Amino acid sequence: MKQVLLIDSAPITKEFLTEKLESEQVHVETAIGSRDAFTKLITVIPDIVILELGEEGITPPLQDFMEKKVRDPNAHSIPIILTGPVTDRSKIAPLTQFGVVKYFNKPVRFDVFFEAIGKLLNADFSIDMTPCLLDLHLNDNLIFVEVAQGLNREKIALLKYKIAEILNNNTLKTPRLILMLTNLDLTFMDGANLELLLDNCLADSRITRRHLKILSLDPFVRQLLDGHKKYTGVEVATSLTDILQSVVDAQRSGEVSDFLSEKILSTGAGSNQGELHMRFAKDKGEVTTEENGTVLNVAIVDDDIIVRKLLQKSFSQISAESFLFDSGNEFLKAVITHQNFDLVILDIYIPDMDGFGILRTLQRQNFTSPVIIYSQAMQKETVIQALGLGAKAFLVKPQKPQAIVKKALEILNEQA
Repeated sequence: MKQVLLIDSAPITKEFLTEKLESEQVHVETAIGSRDAFTKLITVIPDIVILELGEEGITPPLQDFMEKKVRDPNAHSIPIILTGPVTDRSKIAPLTQFGVVKYFNKPVRFDVFFEAIGKLLNADFSIDMTPCLLDLHLNDNLIFVEVAQGLNREKIALLKYKIAEILNNNTLKTPRLILMLTNLDLTFMDGANLELLLDNCLADSRITRRHLKILSLDPFVRQLLDGHKKYTGVEVATSLTDILQSVVDAQRSGEVSDFLSEKILSTGAGSNQGELHMRFAKDKGEVTTEENGTVLNVAIVDDDIIVRKLLQKSFSQISAESFLFDSGNEFLKAVITHQNFDLVILDIYIPDMDGFGILRTLQRQNFTSPVIIYSQAMQKETVIQALGLGAKAFLVKPQKPQAIVKKALEILNEQA
C-alpha cells in the first residue's frame, strides 16, 4: 500500500486529505514538528511527504529536517510537496536539492493538488469533475452556502471541513446556515448527492437541523426532505426574505431588506480563505499558470533540438518545467510578455541572434534570473565577455545533462 506523510498540516488539510487518500487505498501518517517528522520519515519511509509551511516559510528546524532527509540513504529520494504562503519562486527553486518537486500557494486548489499526488504515486485517482460552483461566506451569524451548475462530490466532501474552519475561526453565537440552491434543477438521480450535501452541512454539531435553511425553487428538494425523518426541522423556502425573517435577530434595528443589502451582499469570510480552495483550477475561468505547483521554470535556448530535448528530460527529473526555444527572438518575445523563467540555459551560437545580443537585451530589461551559457565556444575572450554581460556560469559542450542540472541547482541555491 502506498503511504503519504503529512507534516504540520492544518486540521482541515489533514482531515480532508486523510479521508480522500484512504478512500483511494493510500495510508496516511501525520507528524507535528521537525523532530517528530524525521522520526516518522525514517520509520515509515513514505512514498511522498506533504509539508505545510507557516507564514514564516522555511524555518531553521525545517531546514535541518530536509538536510537530514537528504543525508539519509533510505529517505533522500522521497519527493516533497510543499504548501504555503505566496512566495517568490526564486526562494523555492533551490529546495529541489532536498527533493521538493511541487509548491502550492495557499489556499490550495484541490484538483491540481490531488492530481499531483496521484502522478507521484503512479496512481489513477478518481476525482469528480462535474461542473459545480460552490461558494460560502459568513455574515454575522449566518453562513451562506451557494451551489450552482451541479453537485460535485469532491466539493461537497470538502464543504464540511470549510464550515468547521469558519466555525473554529469565528466566535459565532448560534450559527445558522443558509443553503442556496436556486440555480439547480434536480431529479431523483441527484438524490444521493443531495443527501451528501445536506449531511455535510449538518456534519458539525454546532449547526442544528432547525438552523439549516434551504432556498430552492425545485420541488424535488422538498420531496426528498419530506421523505427523510433525519432532516426533520430543516426548512425549505422559495424566498430569501422569508428565510431571513426567521433567522435575523428580532432585536436588530431596521428592515430585513436593509440587512440584505448592507450585510449579505457585502463580502464576508469567503471560500478563498483558509487552507483549501472551494474553487477548482479546472472550473471555467479559474485556470491560472501560477497555481500549477511547478517549482522551477527553465528556458532552454538552443538551435540544436537534441540538446533541447536532453536538457528537458533531465530537468523533468526534478519536476522542473522546460520551455524550449530554437530562436533568440522567440525567447526574448516570451520574456517581454512577462513569462516567468527562473533559469535560462543559453547557447552562444544561435542563427538569428547570438548569445551576446540576448544577454545585452536581458540586461536592458533588468532580467534578474540566472543565465548559464552552454556552448561549444571555447575561446577565453568569449567566456570573459559572456560573464561580463551577466551570465552566472559558462559550460563548454558537450556535458552530461545531469551536470547542467547540478550546476543550475548550485547557482539557484547561492541566490536564495
